[in-house]
Amino acid sequence: MSKQELTYTKAKQELEQIVKSIESGTLDVDALTDMVKRASELITFCKEKLATTDDKLQKLLDEI
Repeated sequence: MSKQELTYTKAKQELEQIVKSIESGTLDVDALTDMVKRASELITFCKEKLATTDDKLQKLLDEI
């Protein structure tokens, strides 16, 4: 999934699935490494999305 197709909601849902998989304790080391890497990417995306949204909302509120 490209970054353009990714939404905050989709990223959050994927993160929730990753957490469930990790908590299950049945992952091998390679899969765990890949999932942690993907989770890191998703967390960065979500942080950026929240910061951008906060900035936009603040600008709108300042205009009111």
